Amino acid sequence: MKILLTGATGYIGKRLLPLLLDQGHEVICCVRDSNRFYYPEEFTKNIKVIEVDFLNQQSLKNIPAAIDAAYYLIHSMSGAASNYDELESISARNFIQQLNHTSARQIIYLSGIVNDTSLSKHLSSRKAVEDILKSGPIPATTLRAGIIVGSGSASFEIIRDLVNKLPVMITPKWLNTKCQPIAISDVLEFLIKSLLNPVTYQQSFDIGGPDILTYKQMLLQFARAKKLKRYIYTVPVMTPKLSSYWLYFVTSTSFKLAAALVSSMKVEVICRDNRINTLLGVSPMTYEKALARALVKIEEDDILSSWKDSMISGRFSGSVAQYLKVPKKDCFIDRRKRTIIDRAYTIEKIWAIGGETGWYYGDWLWSLRGVIDKIFGGVGLRRGRTHKKNINAGDVIDFWRVVYANKKEGKLILYAEMKLPGEAWLEFKIINSTLYQAATFRPKGILGKLYWYSVLPFHGFIFDGMIQKLIETVRNN
Repeated sequence: MKILLTGATGYIGKRLLPLLLDQGHEVICCVRDSNRFYYPEEFTKNIKVIEVDFLNQQSLKNIPAAIDAAYYLIHSMSGAASNYDELESISARNFIQQLNHTSARQIIYLSGIVNDTSLSKHLSSRKAVEDILKSGPIPATTLRAGIIVGSGSASFEIIRDLVNKLPVMITPKWLNTKCQPIAISDVLEFLIKSLLNPVTYQQSFDIGGPDILTYKQMLLQFARAKKLKRYIYTVPVMTPKLSSYWLYFVTSTSFKLAAALVSSMKVEVICRDNRINTLLGVSPMTYEKALARALVKIEEDDILSSWKDSMISGRFSGSVAQYLKVPKKDCFIDRRKRTIIDRAYTIEKIWAIGGETGWYYGDWLWSLRGVIDKIFGGVGLRRGRTHKKNINAGDVIDFWRVVYANKKEGKLILYAEMKLPGEAWLEFKIINSTLYQAATFRPKGILGKLYWYSVLPFHGFIFDGMIQKLIETVRNN
């Protein structure tokens, strides 16, 4: 069948795509920026990529008329706009209007559990989108999930950050709120089995695992799975804003996402109707088993997608293409070059930069810069990277965003998402037997120029040391 997949570069979309392809479907992938969309070469014949901005009705005309069903996996709760709920409704209405001109027989929407009478802005927005999608002539199926447990999910990564970094936690009282987590593999199974299944048409279903737990219990179970002793004490004095800052400074999440999550975490997200388990023959796994699977994926460096690589995790905006050309005019540039001995090994080291590997030289200065960035509202270094060795355009590496990555060519360009009075790029390229490294800064006004000169004394130390380490051929076995 021909399936329209929106949010194809998102956390769920990246994982759903290969499952649809394995079933032999042809998938039309809707993306805002085709430059950051990657898929296996063997599936080229079964994938069509179209650029669509659901806030721009004109771009929706790229959606082909001949489709059988559509997955709606678009959310923007942590985007830059404070009126994201309005934008989500506009996107849904535009989507419905365009889909009415197609042969689609079903819409499948992944939402949040909305059983409580008092909902957060985030969950209210999800419910509004659900109502819009159901208002059209095409049957809509809504799957409502709470906390999704899987390597790379925002919820899982926050839990992992808290447990790994804090032996003792003084936490907000909402950690005693109950929820019903579900494994990412079970979410995907529900999404696949709902496809063009008449028993799901024009209905909403809660999906969740068999365990009802408080957030505190989820943290402690994670600690046990990692064989760590952790102590958690809840206090009633933390306001939502303080709670948001607590999550923001301790974990890799952005402040906007932290604020959205905190407002939702005060609401119980428990399934009240799990009949879909019987209808589709799905037996969701326990939280303990979901944790174990996620930890194995991380250990094996087999993370298919991560929320950190989405645009909402930082201050990156626009398409990757607009940052590809590194400017020269009115810029400060730190250029260095070295002759390399082992091209393949140097590329291997470049492709492993950041995250757990670090920056090869002066890591304590990079860490200090990350802390300063967090203090001033930036992304900091805690995002790390999704894969230890693989890099694609659009991926995150600490407080950088990958805008170009070509391993065969030996060229990598990173764009800074840290708080800066200007814009910055870090570029590596290998030509013949020479490695060229360039740190480019385009200042904004006098403050930008002052910033450059204030950090200039550290550049010789950091960038010279880094390029020297990149050309070294001694392997640490």
